[in-house]
Amino acid sequence: MCNIDWVGTMEYLNAAIVVVYLVAMLGFGWWGKSRTRNASDYLVAGRRLGPLLYTGTMAAVVLGGASTVGGVGLGYTYGISGMWLVVAIGVGVLLLSLLFAPSIQRLKIYTVSQMLSLRYGSEATKVSGIVMLAYTLMLCATSTGAYATIFVVLFGWDRALSIAIGGIIVVIYSAVGGMWSITLADMAQFVIKTIGVFALMLPFALSSAGGFEGISERAGAEFFDITGIGAQSILTYFVVYTLGLLIGQDIWQRVFTSRTPEVARWGGATAGIYCILYGVAGALIGMSASVILPNIESQDDVYADIALNVLPIGIGGLVLAAAVAAMMSTASGALIAAATVARTDVLPYVRSWSRRGGGTTVTTHRAAPEAGGHDVGSSRWWVFGLGVTAILLAVVVQDVVAALTIAYDILVGGLLVAIIGGLVWKRGNGLGAGVSMAVGTVVTLGTMTFLEVNAENQYDGIYANEPIYFGLLASAAVYIIVSLASRRTDPAVMAAWEDRVAGNVPDDDAPAVEASAGGASVLPERR
Repeated sequence: MCNIDWVGTMEYLNAAIVVVYLVAMLGFGWWGKSRTRNASDYLVAGRRLGPLLYTGTMAAVVLGGASTVGGVGLGYTYGISGMWLVVAIGVGVLLLSLLFAPSIQRLKIYTVSQMLSLRYGSEATKVSGIVMLAYTLMLCATSTGAYATIFVVLFGWDRALSIAIGGIIVVIYSAVGGMWSITLADMAQFVIKTIGVFALMLPFALSSAGGFEGISERAGAEFFDITGIGAQSILTYFVVYTLGLLIGQDIWQRVFTSRTPEVARWGGATAGIYCILYGVAGALIGMSASVILPNIESQDDVYADIALNVLPIGIGGLVLAAAVAAMMSTASGALIAAATVARTDVLPYVRSWSRRGGGTTVTTHRAAPEAGGHDVGSSRWWVFGLGVTAILLAVVVQDVVAALTIAYDILVGGLLVAIIGGLVWKRGNGLGAGVSMAVGTVVTLGTMTFLEVNAENQYDGIYANEPIYFGLLASAAVYIIVSLASRRTDPAVMAAWEDRVAGNVPDDDAPAVEASAGGASVLPERR
């Protein structure tokens, strides 16, 4: 009887710790609201984040459930080589920060699609906003469904109820204070994850397993093979996650929050290194669990089983809160990214369909969303509406991961070349970018469909690597050929672009790049 009461006490304490954490997230929402005065504060934290806040929030947004729960599970199954998924994410953050983040920060914009419009001055690139919206919305739905599994285990709730409660908490603190609330919550999540994984879970798990020697003796030396997971899997992680991180709206929007280009570069590089260490720690925890708890059926259960069965009373609750923190940080980042893209890019683009054909000038890039009616009140409603949509997707759609995979493949296979090409190759033009996006998307989806129809398993086509490879190759070839065979980008558009990259245009005084029947032109921003 005493033993049963003791177990019950542990369960209640762990649950109480998670509940306190969830309540604190709501508190950060109201704290962030007090710092939000305009659309810039709401969408990009006023572009005022210093090194500490920026590093923490960047690490938090990229390290979600796949990195935390999934990384430990991969270590349980494949040993030290299970680290490669998270290492690929860290490398993506490093490359983005060292190569592109300073230029991105100096652009003083809000979305990836705005970058394409500013760089190319072409209406054809605006379809990228629709792809980015699909990607960010599916990412939010996937993360929402992931942290709900913790609630199912911890509280015994129904899956739909768990998704609804967890999702509502994220929607409330994200909608109330915007990026400031998310930043403050992410910093708390960053601290919890760091303590939970590095200071608690790793040393306890390693000690219980008898250290590296104990793991080697009982699991075998092959568990320390750095390529044990397979070269193909490692390559896939780098193609999907490293390249995807270079162009995702949820990641770029964090770059926009940095105070200076130097913060974006070195704060981001620090976050990248942290991610790599996080991946190694997760793999080591999983390796230890394979010795301590060798009969776990699903690798996704390894993280929770260690928290509940290996760690001391109370500490397990903190570690479970760390897992919830990881998933919530990704969900909230994807949610505000989706709302920003929907309001800034997709809505104006859809409205422009009814205004075409009259020879009128169509704005294809605005520097400041405030000038386009993007106030804090409307932003809150967009976050709320898309948050509810993500919750419903997580509840209703049984295979959200498949939908996310399709969006991710289109993101990389269709958009990567046009975005990175615009940053590194001056000869690239709007026609080349638009055609490359279309061809890359068609080839990616076509290859995916062909493989799925001709595969024994109906999901092989969706989860295969070939669609991204073929999409990237086709997109790159078309981008180069069409750009070289057609006229250069309008000199006025390039001049505006180079001013932005040089950091010569203040936040709210930037010109709008417009496209008309006679070509692109640079006009003063209309207030």
